[in-house]
Amino acid sequence: MIDWSTQNVTRRHVLAKLGAGAGAILSSSTYASGDTEIARGRVYEDVGGRSSRTGFEPGIAGVMVSNGRDVTLTRSDGAWALPVRLGDTIFVIKPPHWAVAQSAGGAAGHYLYQPHGTPLELGLTTPRVAPTGRKPVSIDFPLVRCREPVAFEALLVADTQAANALELSFARTEILSCVASTKPAFAIHHGDVLGDDLRLFPEHLAITAETGIPWHHCPGNHDMNLDSPAHSHAFEAWKASIGPTHTAFQYAGATFILLNNVEYFGRGSRQRSERGYRGYIGADQLQFVANVLRNVPLDHLVVVSMHIPLVSFEAPQSIADTTADRRALLNLLSGRKHTVSFAGHSHTTEHHYLGSDDGFNGAAPHHHHVLTAACGSWWSGPCDARGIPVAESRDGSPKGIHVLSVEGNRYTTRLVSPSAGQAPLRAMICDLAGEPGGDQNAARQLLVDVFDGGPRTRVSIAIDGVTSGAIALQKTAMEDPHIVDHYARHKALCKPWVAPALSSHIWAAPLPSGLGSGPIDAVIKVETEYGHVHEVRQTLVASA
Repeated sequence: MIDWSTQNVTRRHVLAKLGAGAGAILSSSTYASGDTEIARGRVYEDVGGRSSRTGFEPGIAGVMVSNGRDVTLTRSDGAWALPVRLGDTIFVIKPPHWAVAQSAGGAAGHYLYQPHGTPLELGLTTPRVAPTGRKPVSIDFPLVRCREPVAFEALLVADTQAANALELSFARTEILSCVASTKPAFAIHHGDVLGDDLRLFPEHLAITAETGIPWHHCPGNHDMNLDSPAHSHAFEAWKASIGPTHTAFQYAGATFILLNNVEYFGRGSRQRSERGYRGYIGADQLQFVANVLRNVPLDHLVVVSMHIPLVSFEAPQSIADTTADRRALLNLLSGRKHTVSFAGHSHTTEHHYLGSDDGFNGAAPHHHHVLTAACGSWWSGPCDARGIPVAESRDGSPKGIHVLSVEGNRYTTRLVSPSAGQAPLRAMICDLAGEPGGDQNAARQLLVDVFDGGPRTRVSIAIDGVTSGAIALQKTAMEDPHIVDHYARHKALCKPWVAPALSSHIWAAPLPSGLGSGPIDAVIKVETEYGHVHEVRQTLVASA
């Protein structure tokens, strides 16, 4: 690794090192334009608070600082230096047992180098970056000591996707309810923070501040400046309001890497391609991941977050619903025993296990978890008792937020849904169309939708009065009959594009004969993706 913290490094040194073949860390093409500067600063301990800063605060050694591609470690006095180009964000990668403090300039752990702001010639009418002015002589990041327990929980949020102030109020109620009930250490938002109206970013940040916990964000396709002519300026509003489009931080024994895998084709591109964007990480971010991992112990848990899934259950061939260069990311994660990744985007809940065929070479497959949407079916449908749309998701799962539980380098997740309560599943009897004149009871199916279920989930049902033992259900791809009926009955209250989707978490079995047509009392047993066992007693009735 190139040591950019040397005091006498200059722009000439940067270009010389590039010419000498420093491509293992820096791509020479990245800096070929000659607009590279050197940024310097310190990472120091904020002992008495920024108001009492003396300039002699103790530096913190060995802290990662990045420009989004390169990663350097601070020296013994906390000093660092990095090459920076126009549009780069310099940020500190929070180490374990430290918290990022507000600096005197108001920046929380990052500095955007865009002296002239968003170029006016682009003609953006959406929010953009104001001129940041001359680069400071020293870009300093204060950290505060804190205790981080080995066991902790974090909120995993995806697709709040508020299109207006009313929907933002719905998101606020759901988020505050989840924070109050789970007591997380921090939250990660997996994109589509907004529903295209980028003027709402400040209101979203006011909500996250209200929770009293740190928030980290990945951008989504509905968080872009859609009037940008190209990807290079598609996240100007994001940079101005949220900060880096990709970053990392550490907490206790875990390292979290947040990526932007939405590549925009530019305004007018929807006429030429599927939805105007694709899932793509890109060389700079892959380089960033590689450089971060060089400084992460092999026994750490590595958690990667993004918006667009690596792979898709519903649309495996769609460039807008999968990530084109996922193999490169999975190759970087290969060789580590403790990895997991999360995404949103699809408004479904999915678990995938990716092995050598997908580019991950490890003793066990890499777990990729697609999170349910916090807005469900885009804040539509009838309202619950709180006045918030029930907005059940296309695949049958309720809208909600996942909780990541970590202990050391082990993890589990669970779905929390204020509107659905604590029930982890929906069970029903489904009457399928039988053959004319045949045994109509043979067409009746037991169906169980396990909201956060996946390929490793096991489901069985024990029916009262049936002595032959529990019935093992088989995972099947189908639309949830409850959702089909729900959307049909409330079509006028749903947004025009809302429609049922194939679900990846439904289990089915034929209903035993001789039970009659009335309600059935049963105990549903579920073994989750993580081996946890839940038993739920329900009275099952035929679906409408």
